Amino acid sequence: MKRVSVLKVALVIAAILLMGVGCVKMGKEILPPRPGSEEFLQRPRDPKTLAYQHFLRSSLALSKGQRDKAREYLELALEHDPNSLYLHKKMALLLRAMKDYETALHYAKKASQLSPKDIKLRILVGDLYSLLGKDEQAILEYEEVLKLRPENQRVRLILTTILIRMNHFKEALSHLNRLIAQRPNLIIAHYYLGRIHLELRNYSEAEKAYIKALELNPTLEPALFDLGTLYLITKRPQKAIHVYERLLDSFPDNMPARERLLNLYQELGMKEKMDQQAKEIRKRSKPGEKERQVLGILYLRQGRLEESIEELELIVKAWPADHKSRYYLATAYEQKGNSEQAIEHFRQIPKESKYFVSARTHLAFLLEEQEKTQEAIACIKEALEIESNRPELYLMLASLYESQKEWSKALSTLKQGLEISPKHVGLLFRLGVVQDKSGDKDACIRTMRKVLEIKPDHAEALNYIGYTYAEMGVKLDEAQELIEKALKLKPDSGYIIDSLGWVYYQKGQYQKALKYLKKAVELTPEDPTINEHVGDVFFKLKDYVSAMTYYKRAIEYNHPQKATVEKKLKQVKQLLEQVSD
Repeated sequence: MKRVSVLKVALVIAAILLMGVGCVKMGKEILPPRPGSEEFLQRPRDPKTLAYQHFLRSSLALSKGQRDKAREYLELALEHDPNSLYLHKKMALLLRAMKDYETALHYAKKASQLSPKDIKLRILVGDLYSLLGKDEQAILEYEEVLKLRPENQRVRLILTTILIRMNHFKEALSHLNRLIAQRPNLIIAHYYLGRIHLELRNYSEAEKAYIKALELNPTLEPALFDLGTLYLITKRPQKAIHVYERLLDSFPDNMPARERLLNLYQELGMKEKMDQQAKEIRKRSKPGEKERQVLGILYLRQGRLEESIEELELIVKAWPADHKSRYYLATAYEQKGNSEQAIEHFRQIPKESKYFVSARTHLAFLLEEQEKTQEAIACIKEALEIESNRPELYLMLASLYESQKEWSKALSTLKQGLEISPKHVGLLFRLGVVQDKSGDKDACIRTMRKVLEIKPDHAEALNYIGYTYAEMGVKLDEAQELIEKALKLKPDSGYIIDSLGWVYYQKGQYQKALKYLKKAVELTPEDPTINEHVGDVFFKLKDYVSAMTYYKRAIEYNHPQKATVEKKLKQVKQLLEQVSD
């Protein structure tokens, strides 16, 4: 005798009982028509009978793994019995298994409306909201469940996960504390506690939570990784190394941990361990695989540019959308001096990449080197469209305008940057410089004094005010005081020494001026203005031969006011001719 499956027997019995087709006639039992037979299909039936018939067909289809057919039969069943709690629940579960979460939610909500006190249905609705990324609605459902069943740990844990994802850390902490009170050794609760405290920068509490989680499970990979992160943030590199090494003992293929460990070894100068770690990465990956990115970056930092380019080129060819590898490849080409290749790769980093802004600043620098200033300006403007709150971008853009002598645009750009960061010393100092170059010396001095209010030991600002006074021939004692203060801060600055020499020149103390100016030109031999200043002192001392030498050097080093220096040189030559006559 053939064995009949338990499921089929159960289905037949269910059909008999549900459809009420069994009867007795003349003392003899009359068997009902077999479900699926012609006689069975032609019998008149009420809607609920039809609904159950389609439900049975759905169950058979599902037993054969035919989910689409099972769904069709359930839809037919619901057409005949639209208020069936059981059918709505079955449909919701089937559609969840089929990953049609939106439609599953529709049926789950209907089932929950039909049975509002059914906790499992409310959990199902919450789960579906969560799967659809509708966190707010999921939270509401789970909170209602916890009002009715506060001991439900699964729901509380899911709710905590969502709250952490939404950065609602205080609410998440409240739920975690209740979970830990219910189950003191719940590993995941201690891990989440660590994550929250890490986000809140409560580092000591985070460390305690991670250590507790690891006491309960010494090889919990995410807890080990996050604890290593904590030690990196709190600048405890040796502890971070210990944790990452421990992690890799259990999970040798965790490449992010290997990458961090490699960087730590490099930072601490642990060359032998660094080489060993690099060898492990090469062993566990192939050229062109993303895991080799860390090697390309390592070689770049070590100045091994050819090896860096070799590794990163293969990755970029295999993974064109790997913007990080492309960015570092472009940087390697830039450091190698291959500007065209660097420009090509920097250009390919799209706006949606987190490397776009940095790539655009590099690109602007390279284009400016090629005297393509307008293209460089366009690059910085594109970067500002993405990150308009970065003062250094305004500083770069203003410098580009300054190089083109577009003073009004440079001033406007610097002022925009200062609206975002009013006390940014770099922006203020540059604003003073541009004000000076545009001819507004009074505004320049006011701005430089603002710099000193924020940073009293700003040597360049002290020097700038002092030199400006010296050039104007006013407040020479104050100028000398300011410059001497700057010189104490930067005793080897040729520019500051030149300023002090120029104060003495303006005071008519030419021997003292010569002493400082000759020292300045030794420290900064190719500066045209300092060479001119030395020439001016020799001129005053009537050493016309020496004056001529330094004026010639000033012209040779591209003095910005070449015509003025040429005029001085001509005058010196004339005086020498008169002396010789």
